Amino acid sequence: MDIIKKLVGPKSKYEKSLPYTYEARVGIIEGDEAGEDYNSYISDTICSLVEQLTQKEVNPGHVEIFEIFEDKEKGIKKELYITEDGLWRKRQEMCQSFSTHYDGHIYPGGCTFQDRDIKGVVPIACREIP
Repeated sequence: MDIIKKLVGPKSKYEKSLPYTYEARVGIIEGDEAGEDYNSYISDTICSLVEQLTQKEVNPGHVEIFEIFEDKEKGIKKELYITEDGLWRKRQEMCQSFSTHYDGHIYPGGCTFQDRDIKGVVPIACREIP
């Protein structure tokens, strides 16, 4: 069973209404949100992505986070993952803020994303400067 899960992947990744993965674009130049030059962080869940960024002490003001679908990418409103004070939201706060964004996928005691890998990834790419 574990081999099949590893080959096929999490069931939630096949649900078209949910992002396949998440990408955080962190501006390389100080004061630049994520313009032309940025590093990318990728994770299967928004909560693990934000936890990784928090641990690495990445300034939330220099980040844009995108939902990555099979055929498109879509920016996420900062209010969903950053507090009014400009700090990263904690996991419970994020669950609450995303509950209407992912209507029906976040519920008391869990979420549809529970079958995904919760390990974040360090920067995977740096956009080349022309």
